[in-house]
Amino acid sequence: MIINILGGGPVDALPDLQPFDGKECVWLGVDRGVFTLISLGINPDYAFGDFDSVSQEEWELIEKKVENLHRYKPEKDETDMELALNWALTKEPTIIRMFGATGGRLDHFLGNVQMLLKAEQNHLTTHIEIIDCQNILYVKGPGRHQIERLPEKKYISFIPITLDVKGLTLEGFKYSLTNRHISLGSTLCISNELLSSSGTFSITEGILMVVRSSD
Repeated sequence: MIINILGGGPVDALPDLQPFDGKECVWLGVDRGVFTLISLGINPDYAFGDFDSVSQEEWELIEKKVENLHRYKPEKDETDMELALNWALTKEPTIIRMFGATGGRLDHFLGNVQMLLKAEQNHLTTHIEIIDCQNILYVKGPGRHQIERLPEKKYISFIPITLDVKGLTLEGFKYSLTNRHISLGSTLCISNELLSSSGTFSITEGILMVVRSSD
């Protein structure tokens, strides 16, 4: 199962969502993202949020279109996106894609980025990624990981998000590394590229964020 979550981020930062819509996909709308999905011709399977960012007319449409509504009071401990992501993780999907999670408010963006850690922290096999029109973000822990070329997102950066990342090795990249130690705040691994159709990266300790970008 693949779960796609659309948050309330700016619409102009979204990629074309149609290629991500398939038979295996379940769509979750978050707050205004529910209305955005409906507007794009994708009917959400579930909706989460306090819906303080939609008009009364938009809310009435959401009530009409979405069977499974999870409405919360504005005063709560989690963001709407975290509530949706926590629910999605209980279903143990193979992939969770978060859209509408970038742009706009930086506090929401940084909170969403930190949520990429949830699977790693809870020892889950679910792959979580944030996707917008220019970037794909995800995190990986210790091990050896394959990475495939994406012509439309040729730049690949590796950013430490724990205090230390140890044993970083990059194979098949323009700028290779062998058993390097990098610390939080390092820009050593910003803007790399694959030399062929695929490559690998591995670490022995810590957590890396992988950012795949286009200009």
